[in-house]
Amino acid sequence: MDWIFILGGLIGLFLGGEALVRGAVGIARRLAIPPLLIGLTVVGFGTSTPELLVSVDAALRGVPDIAIGNIIGSNIGNILLIVGLSALVWPIRVMGGTLRRDTAVMMAAALALLPLFWMGQVGTLPGAALIAGLIGYLVWAYMQPGPDTGEVDTSPMLPLWQAALWVAVGLAALMLGARFLVDGAVNVARGYGISEAFIGLTIVAIGTSLPELATSLIAAIRRQSEIAIGNIVGSNIFNVLGILGVTAVIAPIPVAPRFASFDLPVMIAASALLTALLLLRPVIGRVAGVGLMLAYAAYVWSAQG
Repeated sequence: MDWIFILGGLIGLFLGGEALVRGAVGIARRLAIPPLLIGLTVVGFGTSTPELLVSVDAALRGVPDIAIGNIIGSNIGNILLIVGLSALVWPIRVMGGTLRRDTAVMMAAALALLPLFWMGQVGTLPGAALIAGLIGYLVWAYMQPGPDTGEVDTSPMLPLWQAALWVAVGLAALMLGARFLVDGAVNVARGYGISEAFIGLTIVAIGTSLPELATSLIAAIRRQSEIAIGNIVGSNIFNVLGILGVTAVIAPIPVAPRFASFDLPVMIAASALLTALLLLRPVIGRVAGVGLMLAYAAYVWSAQG
């Protein structure tokens, strides 16, 4: 039964990713919003909904290692695995005027976790501060969306209501698919006696990141680089400021020492690497994609310890 859940979850995630990208691009074109901004908000935050549900549920059930591991592991997987795979499908070319701002916010959010993790707990007040940071970022992004530097799309535009319906259907399919996949994967993993921290960092994180994977891969296939990369950057910002913030406000989260000493530094290094690739190179090509995926394999192998 668990394997059926996993298969059904994968199908739901990929179908949901297709619907979400179609609707998000339709909304962007109808409202004359830059695709990168849509990727950062509607797509990036929408596909992070499974992480939110899983982390809140884990914190309330008294399994903080899964709650924290899900967030940190998702961000690492988003960069090393998903950007790597997306670059293999189609080299990523992003020249959006807001990239410097958005990658800076992603880095600042990652670095903000250092003192919180070293204190050993993310409590209610720090959680509220993280949420306030997310609200400030959204206002900033809305006020200064930047120019639309994506490729011109000459296909017929969807009616706004139809595009919104695609987004809603896509998000629903993503949430259901992620839930089925995570439930099945966690049950299979626990049957082999794997630690909760490792489950959170890898199996749960990859499971809840599959919406981002599906969305970014489909966007790459459609040559929508702005959606593909905006989805990753937006998800990473939302994972830290939104998901960890909301989870900590609902239930303060104790942080195991391994997260501060190993996993968080890996996440910060991966964020810095992505920032450098996006700002210093015109294209993230297939060679870089392979390098990112090898780095992710090395991290998963190391995380077992």
